[in-house]
Amino acid sequence: MHPVLLHLGPLEIRSYGVMLAAAFASAAYFAMWRAEKFGVPKEALGNLLTWVVVSGVLGARFFYAAFHWDEFRGHAWDVVNPFQGGRIGIAGLTWYGGLILATGAGILYLRARKLPLWRTMDLIAPSVGLGIFLGRIGCFLNGCCFGRPSELPWAVVFPPESPAGSVFPGVSIHPTQLYMSLYGLIIFGTLLWAERFRRWDGFTFWLLVMLYASARFLVDFVRYYEESMQVHLG
Repeated sequence: MHPVLLHLGPLEIRSYGVMLAAAFASAAYFAMWRAEKFGVPKEALGNLLTWVVVSGVLGARFFYAAFHWDEFRGHAWDVVNPFQGGRIGIAGLTWYGGLILATGAGILYLRARKLPLWRTMDLIAPSVGLGIFLGRIGCFLNGCCFGRPSELPWAVVFPPESPAGSVFPGVSIHPTQLYMSLYGLIIFGTLLWAERFRRWDGFTFWLLVMLYASARFLVDFVRYYEESMQVHLG
């Protein structure tokens, strides 16, 4: 596990950020490469992806802050302030928040530009799987989004300074980040294969939704969630 790849003065180059950037870049490049096939102008798609990336990062940060507000109580500016503790960088992003805000911003942009919504969603869908594959490797290197204790041979003991190690010090746990990374690769391949059966706009996107929901349903059986992120009814 390598949460910080290197230091450039006060600037931390974090593995999660690097893998997230690689995920966005790879997903965007693959989508741009396919744009002509789906009849979507590359310039419009490029602008859309810019909106998606920016809103995704903001959503991931705000969602993290919402569930970890004690970290920001009395200094709310730190939610978006990259200069903290003599270092440069923002640590603390939540995948779900990025997905929600990026999706909303993308739909609004497509509506505003009068671009084909579902056809464009089909175009981008496989790129989401590719992004999950790379992004979740960043989660593993960072030691976040981890699983519950396990005695399976591939269970991992994380360093005590990592988020996983601070909760389960010296304990083998499920590498749920790698489970989701593998699912992302499977989703990517499955969607590309299934496109031959695409007969209506939205087919690939809704297949993505079903595959991702199934993956999360299975992984969440062994995923650890802190109490602040659990919903209690009654």
